[in-house]
Amino acid sequence: MKTLKFLSAAIFAFTLMCGTTTFAQKAKTVGGAPMYPSKNIVENAVNSKDHTTLVAAVKAAGLVETLQGKGPFTVFAPVNAAFDKLPAGTVPTLLKPENKAMLQGVLTYHVVAGNWSAADIMAAIKKNGGTYEAKTVQGGKLVFKMEGKDLVVIDEKGGKAKITIADVNQSNGVIHVVDTVLMHK
Repeated sequence: MKTLKFLSAAIFAFTLMCGTTTFAQKAKTVGGAPMYPSKNIVENAVNSKDHTTLVAAVKAAGLVETLQGKGPFTVFAPVNAAFDKLPAGTVPTLLKPENKAMLQGVLTYHVVAGNWSAADIMAAIKKNGGTYEAKTVQGGKLVFKMEGKDLVVIDEKGGKAKITIADVNQSNGVIHVVDTVLMHK
C-alpha cells in the first residue's frame, strides 16, 4: 500500500512537472515578460514594458473589461515606439477624458473578432490572390499582405504596420505585436 501511494504521488508530481514545462514552452516573451495562454489579453499586456502606452490607452478608453471578456479577439498591439511615431501631442490629446470616444475608435480599429493566427491570415492572403481584407471591431477595414517574409497590415490611410511578434496566444484570443499604430479614416 505504501508503495502504491508513493507511486501515485510520483506520477502526480511528474504530470505536474511535465504539464508546467509544456505550458511554459507555449508562453511567448513580449516586452520582457512572459505572455501566458491561460491569461487574458489585459492580464498579459500589463506586464509588457513595450506596451505601457497601449495599456494606458486601454484604461483611459474604458476598454479593460471588454478586452478581459470572453472574445475571442485578435489584437494588433502597437508597441510604445509605434505610438512615439505619431505627431507630437497626439497620445496626450487622445488620453484626455473628453476624447474617450475617439480613443475607443483608434483602439478598436486594432481588433478583429475571432482568433486569427498568422497562419490563418497568410492562408487567407494566399486564397485571395495576395491580399486579405478584414473588418475591425470599430467597423473599418484592415488589409493584410506579405512583403517578402513579413506579414504586414495596411490601414485605411495607407499606413503599414509589420507584425513583429505573431501568435501570442491568450485565453480570449491572440495578440500580434505591430510596429506602427493603425489609423482609420
